[in-house]
Amino acid sequence: MLQEIKASWALLLGIGFIMVGNGLQGTLLGVRASLEGFDVFTTGVVMSFYFSGMLIGSIITPKLVARVGHIRVFAALASTASIAILLHSIYINPYTWSAMRLTTGICFSGLFVVTESWLNDRASNENRGAILSAYMVVVTLGMGSGQFLLNVADPASTELFILISVIISFALVPILLTARPAPAFDQSETMSIFTLYKVSPLAVISNTLTGAAHGTVFGLGAVYGLQKGFDHSLVALFMASFLWGGFLLQWPIGRLSDKYGRRGVMLLNAVVAVGLCLLAGVWDHTSPSYIPLIVIVGGSVMPMYSLCIAYASDRLSPEQIVSASGAMVMAAGIGLSIGPIMVAFAMSRYGPDVYFIGIAIAFVAIILAVLNSMRY
Repeated sequence: MLQEIKASWALLLGIGFIMVGNGLQGTLLGVRASLEGFDVFTTGVVMSFYFSGMLIGSIITPKLVARVGHIRVFAALASTASIAILLHSIYINPYTWSAMRLTTGICFSGLFVVTESWLNDRASNENRGAILSAYMVVVTLGMGSGQFLLNVADPASTELFILISVIISFALVPILLTARPAPAFDQSETMSIFTLYKVSPLAVISNTLTGAAHGTVFGLGAVYGLQKGFDHSLVALFMASFLWGGFLLQWPIGRLSDKYGRRGVMLLNAVVAVGLCLLAGVWDHTSPSYIPLIVIVGGSVMPMYSLCIAYASDRLSPEQIVSASGAMVMAAGIGLSIGPIMVAFAMSRYGPDVYFIGIAIAFVAIILAVLNSMRY
């Protein structure tokens, strides 16, 4: 297992840089939208265009990979994402931002498909949970680190947008210099989300719901914090805490799923997530224990994505990996698109406390999906 991870160091380092930029970008745009006077619902809609872009990216990336290969697709998408963030700082209005968020979503979705299919090709059913958890550790560590870069410059200026572009551009260096060949899928099969659903209904449903939860966490977290009276430093700390929790528990949960089975761990994880989200919703955010609580919440919320990917991949042949990765990203994209809009609408009507309730509802639905799958 360690050999497979070491063999993928360039890929993991590249996606790590991408996630540092992604972590800073999501929080920066939420804060900047508030500074520019965007209302909560408008901000939610603008941010959701990123997740709509993920749907498009999940469809076109497998076709691009089949034509030109993993490395070239990674480079093209990272370059485009680097350009898109700069345009946010030049044209500040909901329409341009929506278009750029859509573009960024397409790029990042494609980068996830490339990375996950590459890693899945090197994994077996015995170590897939651990390898994908290592990948998610890199993702969460990168996104968590990115949150703190919000404090290095004024969010109202252009410096942070330029910094994000530079960081994303650095992601190209290890990938383009690696001597390791990318996986070759000579007889790659096509697989739509409907075909994948027939193979593994639970993976598709749970990944869609996980997407809704994660979209709410990152699409509206900064808005929630500002409405609750957080200053910019506390907003960054709040967002990073979700990712710290994921960083700490991603690997152990992945190993547990390798040893004791995916569904049982998914069920336990979802039950804990519901309880912790409801607790966080009523906890006093001025208490010294608030941030440690959010770290634990993140530890229960963040690992579900890799569990869903591993559960689906256990049921696939190597020829299905690339297209299935696209289908799984599409499933997540559906949830990512819908979740923030629904919760943003509820927050605009009933206040910021709906934020954690929305996340909890998604995990309640995952519990029901897992229990239903266990009947057969």
